[in-house]
Amino acid sequence: MLLRSVVAAAFGPLRSCRLLAKTDVAKVLSTRNVSTEAEIEIKIPYKLHRLEHPPSSKVKLTRDDGLKFYRQMQLIRRMETAAANLYKEKAIRGFCHLYTGQEACCVGMSAALRPEDAVITSYRAHAWVYMKGISVFGVLAELVGRMGGCSKGKGGSMHMYGPHFYGGNGIVGAQVPLGAGIAFAMKYRGNDNFCVTIYGDGAANQGQLFEAFNISKLWDLPALFVCENNGFGMGTSTERSSANTDYYTRGDYIPGIWVDGMNVLAVRAATEWAAEFLRAGKGPLVMECATYRYHGHSMSDPGTSYRTREQIQEVRAKRDPITHFRDDLIEHDLATVEELKAIDIECKKEVDEALAKAKADQEPPLGEIYTHIYSQGVPGVQIRGCDAFTYYPSTP
Repeated sequence: MLLRSVVAAAFGPLRSCRLLAKTDVAKVLSTRNVSTEAEIEIKIPYKLHRLEHPPSSKVKLTRDDGLKFYRQMQLIRRMETAAANLYKEKAIRGFCHLYTGQEACCVGMSAALRPEDAVITSYRAHAWVYMKGISVFGVLAELVGRMGGCSKGKGGSMHMYGPHFYGGNGIVGAQVPLGAGIAFAMKYRGNDNFCVTIYGDGAANQGQLFEAFNISKLWDLPALFVCENNGFGMGTSTERSSANTDYYTRGDYIPGIWVDGMNVLAVRAATEWAAEFLRAGKGPLVMECATYRYHGHSMSDPGTSYRTREQIQEVRAKRDPITHFRDDLIEHDLATVEELKAIDIECKKEVDEALAKAKADQEPPLGEIYTHIYSQGVPGVQIRGCDAFTYYPSTP
């Protein structure tokens, strides 16, 4: 292994590695020269449905991309931790669904998308709206109902929007036919963009999902349907809810691919491969990202009545997307320990500053409740208030 070779060069024969203290190894790794690019092997193979050739199992990663992906995942993890604390403080009202543990999915997919490609997802949307260009402050301010939020404090956790990001949808599975509609608009306009429509394993048995699959295949829409399979639909395991747990095959007549959703590079490679397929006009695809959430379904769910704490800790220890990517960066000489620690500190500082700013931001005025009902102001149309005698002008 590369790691052992580096240590051996500094301390002698490889057999001496067993005797080294962790601090010694860290010292070597933090001071050695870094590479600008490396080839990394995807260890867990892809699975295919109605397809012949999978993405390559060997991917190239530049140092710049590696540091960017690590920072994005770490920042999302910190942001979701801040959201959890806000909920416990009762600063967040209503629902709050966290993405902790699933960071490799959104970061890996986003790395393969163009800015103009669309994304629509479920109510587990904080990380996705950040990846589509909304700042940490914009996310946290929305969570606490402030004007600086991406929906001006009116959408909350489940209804966030951003550039080419269509939510944040509160009804289970309802985003899937909407995503098919967005893909239809792209085909109608004649561009080569596509829409990523994300749903969970809990929504995978919805009838509207299969209706959307059918029309998408009939019209060969540029739609990438992504099942972020975190193992549980609310508190029900996939084995108890689905007769067929191979969600990448559930499109039947639509080709599908399974990918390790805990590996950011595997997700990026699969999405790049899918993007080439979709931009060529070959019709829709189904992609299953096998991932895991550390928190409960929402913050009101402790997440330990249908699984044990030991099971969660085992996934953290063996499959955590950030820890394992960190190890890959170090092992392939793309980053030093100290560099990654510095990024950790930067992410904490950025989230802490955004959190303080969000808490201090102003709440939306009462009149804001009557805005954004129409995309543009409609002359002569008024919005009824809370009684039959109060009306307000229509404003965009």
